[in-house]
Amino acid sequence: MSWWKRVVAGAFLALAAVGGAVALWAVMPEPAEFDPAPLLEAAGRYRVRILRDEFGVPHIYGDTDADVAYGLGFAHAEDDFDTIQTVILATRGRLASAKGLESAPIDYMVRLMGIWERVEDRYQTDLAPETRALAEAHAAGFNHYAALHPERVLPGVVPVTGKDLVAGFVFRSPMFYGFQRHVLALFEEGGSALRGPRQGKLARRTLPGTDLPLGPIGSNAIAVGPALSADGATRLLVNSHQPYTGPVAWYEARLKSEEGWDVAGGVFPGSPLILHGHNRNLGWASTVNRPDLVDVYRLEINPENRNQYRFDGEWRDLEVGEAEIRVRIFGRLRWTVRRELLRSVHGPVIRRDHGSYALRYAGMDEVRQLEQYYRLNKARSFEEWRAAMAMQALPNINYVYADREGNIAYFYNAQLPLRAEGYD
Repeated sequence: MSWWKRVVAGAFLALAAVGGAVALWAVMPEPAEFDPAPLLEAAGRYRVRILRDEFGVPHIYGDTDADVAYGLGFAHAEDDFDTIQTVILATRGRLASAKGLESAPIDYMVRLMGIWERVEDRYQTDLAPETRALAEAHAAGFNHYAALHPERVLPGVVPVTGKDLVAGFVFRSPMFYGFQRHVLALFEEGGSALRGPRQGKLARRTLPGTDLPLGPIGSNAIAVGPALSADGATRLLVNSHQPYTGPVAWYEARLKSEEGWDVAGGVFPGSPLILHGHNRNLGWASTVNRPDLVDVYRLEINPENRNQYRFDGEWRDLEVGEAEIRVRIFGRLRWTVRRELLRSVHGPVIRRDHGSYALRYAGMDEVRQLEQYYRLNKARSFEEWRAAMAMQALPNINYVYADREGNIAYFYNAQLPLRAEGYD
C-alpha cells in the first residue's frame, strides 16, 4: 500500500511540475524569431545622414530618394518603434495575435476587404519601379533598427517589406471617409444598414472666457495669396488635427536627396514620404472630407442555395472563404477564431440574420496611393502638382495648395461614384 501511495504521489508531483512549467512558459515573453544578418546586409546598400535639430526632428540626407526613405524608416523606428510594429501587424490582419480580442475586428476588416489579394496582384504592375524602391528602402530602414534591437521586436513583425507599406495605404484610405461605419452598421440588429450609418456628434467647445461656440472640432487649412499679404508673400497654414500618439499621429521630418527630393512635413507611422507639408516650390495641407463613397446592396439570396445571389436576373455563386484570426488570450496562449468571408461582383459581403449585404466603396481596386503622394512630394509647379492629383488614387481628402508663384487653390477631392438614377 505504501508503494502504491508513493507512485500516486510521484505522479501528482510530476503533473504539478509539468503544469508549473507550462504556466511558466505561457507567461514568459515570447521572443521574435528572425535572422538579423540579412537585414543588416540589406542596410549596407543605402547611404544616408540623419541629423536632428534642437527639437529632435530628423533632417535626412541621401544620394538617392531610396537612401532618404531608408533613413526615414530608421529615424522613425528610433522614435516610435512600438507604434510602427502595431501598424504592420494591423495591416497584415494579425494584430489580435499580439493585442488580444479587442483587435480581432481590425484583422477581420483586413481579410473582408481583400487588402492583401489586391496588393499581391497589383504591386508589380500598378506601381512604378521607383515607387517600389522607395517602399522597400523604408522597410529596410525599419528592419535595420529591429535587427539592432531584437529584444523589442514582436513575433511576426520582421522582416517588414515594401508590400506591407503599400498595403497600409490601401487599408487606411477608406477609413478616412468612414467605410468602417458602414460595416459596423451591418452588425447592428434590425437592419440599420438600410438607414445608413449613424453620424456621431462632433464635439463643440467655447472660446476661452466666453460662451461663444468655436464650432465643430476638425482640421483646417488656410492659404493666403500675395494680393492679401502685407509683404506680398504667399502663406500656407497646415493644421490637420490628429492624435498625439498612435497609428495616425503626425511625425515631423525633413527629407533631401540629390535626385531633387527636398521636402518637409508630416508622415504617419509606416509612411515613407511626406503626406502634407512643402518643398522648395510649393506646399499642400490636408483635411478630411466626407463624400458619399460607399454603397450597400441588399442581396437577393437563392432560397435553394444560401451561397447564390441574384444579379442581372441570374443566380451567381458567392466567392466563399474563411478568415482564420489568431487571438492572444494570455501570455503566449492563442486561440484561432474562424469567420466566414464572402464576396460578390459588387465587393465584400456580410451575412446577417436580417439579410445579406454587399459593399462597394471608392478605391477598392486601387493600390497607387503611395505613388500619387510621391509625385506630390516631387512636383515643382502647380501644373505638375495638379497632374499628380489627377491620378485620383486618393479616394477622398480636401487639399489646400499654395506655391512661390502666388497660386493658391482648394480641391474637394473624391472618387465620386457614377450611380444609376432611381436607386437609393
